[in-house]
Amino acid sequence: MRMRVDGACADPEFVYYYLAQRESIEKIIRDSEHTGVPKINLGYLKSFPISLPDVRTQRAIASVLSAFDERITVLRETNTTLEAIAQALFKSWFVDFDPVRAKLAGLAPKGMDEATAALFPEAFEDTELGAVPKGWGYSSVGESFVLTMGQSPPGDTYNDAAEGLAFYQGRTDFGFRFPTQRVFCVKPSRIAEVGDTLVSVRAPVGDVNMAIERCCIGRGVASVRHPKDYRGFAFYAMRSLGEQFKMFDSEGTVFGSINKKDFQALPVISPDDGVLRAYDELTSPIDRRVVKNEQQLRTLAILRDTLIPRLISGQLRLPEAQHQIEEAAA
Repeated sequence: MRMRVDGACADPEFVYYYLAQRESIEKIIRDSEHTGVPKINLGYLKSFPISLPDVRTQRAIASVLSAFDERITVLRETNTTLEAIAQALFKSWFVDFDPVRAKLAGLAPKGMDEATAALFPEAFEDTELGAVPKGWGYSSVGESFVLTMGQSPPGDTYNDAAEGLAFYQGRTDFGFRFPTQRVFCVKPSRIAEVGDTLVSVRAPVGDVNMAIERCCIGRGVASVRHPKDYRGFAFYAMRSLGEQFKMFDSEGTVFGSINKKDFQALPVISPDDGVLRAYDELTSPIDRRVVKNEQQLRTLAILRDTLIPRLISGQLRLPEAQHQIEEAAA
């Protein structure tokens, strides 16, 4: 749906933020429930009541609010870049075995010091699943990781008032890397800890996120943790199982799923612990930066949503709002 505004009396960005504020969304939902039609149309939006200050003030308010969105976008793009770096390193070391191939060819592995290069073998050996660096092998998810399958608590323990732990069920909650808080649970059945990898195990199978806080996991989610807390390795190891996860979504069933036994049996590379430790030392600072950026963008989003109604109603002066932006972005 596309809607144009009269530029003589309304700023498009201001109208967008006006409609995006919680009060407007709640009114739209109430009106939708009242009419029995779970959607809105152009006619409804044209008749939606909106309070407009003068255009100059509208533009100033929209400029303040868009500054939040711009900062949030920068943080998200930064996280995308950081994650791509860690993912590329995982693929190089544990999928393509680039350091081993370089040493086999008599070359020094790229992008690492001599001490790290010395951790990699100089030859391959055959296994049932293909050639791997000598001394490595393949194990299973059940052998290499601590796997916890989620379990949904009784429905009367859920709430949207932030009471208890955040409750996640799968793709509906998952984001780029971290899930979004929507529902909470006061009596969790299964819990994932901070840094655990979260995997969707029901319709669809294989979406991967990471717990940014201690949380409750429902039956649509499993948590995966490395015994030595190598968080980055666990996260990207689950990402690398994408094609195998797809098999459980394409077995002819309408509702794809994977049970604990099948999940535990999935094969994963089992490197030397020294290599795992080196990977963790390299990627942990990246992961910490990603978490910090995510926490900051969430703070900015909450502050933006708090300021929208106050700015629109005139309860908050623009200079004060700009000061709050600077403090939140510091």
